[in-house]
Amino acid sequence: MATRGKKYRTAAERFDRAARFQPRQAIEHVKQSAYAKFDETVDVALRLGVDPRHADQIVRGTVVLPHGTGKKVRVLVITQGDRVKEAEQAGADFVGVEYIAKIKEGWLDVDAIVATPDVMGQLGALGRILGPRGLMPNPKAGTVSMDVAKAVRDIKAGKIEFRVDKTGNIHAPIGRVSFTVEQLEANFTAFMDTIVRSRPSAAKGVYVRTVALSSTMGPGVRVDPGLYR
Repeated sequence: MATRGKKYRTAAERFDRAARFQPRQAIEHVKQSAYAKFDETVDVALRLGVDPRHADQIVRGTVVLPHGTGKKVRVLVITQGDRVKEAEQAGADFVGVEYIAKIKEGWLDVDAIVATPDVMGQLGALGRILGPRGLMPNPKAGTVSMDVAKAVRDIKAGKIEFRVDKTGNIHAPIGRVSFTVEQLEANFTAFMDTIVRSRPSAAKGVYVRTVALSSTMGPGVRVDPGLYR
């Protein structure tokens, strides 16, 4: 295991690493412990009491963070006909079916992709490229839709997608260190409310086992998981 740097150790000494805090306290510690020269992302990490090997225990979904993520999101809409203009007017950065060929050639200068159902057949061959990067449009995530304008606006407004990994963990960004405590708390609350509502009926025992917040470079701060049981 790599030895942590002096700045990290100093930041970690600012609070009790074993304690479990209320969300607002945890956020305050995260902001106070951030030391990088850039505006660090604030992330939430969860460990859930589910077994993702079973399809009925997979936790996935989307949530629109009230204050966004602080990141400018580049959105591509793959569509045709009248939906092209709708996507452009909604603020999509790139629009058109011609981007399918560009992606095959290696172009991926985008953060989210929306597609209409009528073009999904053409995207099948891109699964191996887009899937591992989390960019493949999916109806459950709202990125396969005829209402491309709403899909684009939601993403631009701060919509994020989450999915439990094979070990039962979820990681997601909820803002930047430069956000106010109130903004981060509102985003965190919206995220956790969605996680709690997404509990699979097949999940047994304790659902939310651990919750931690951290900045990109800073130490993790534990949140009391008992708040979500």
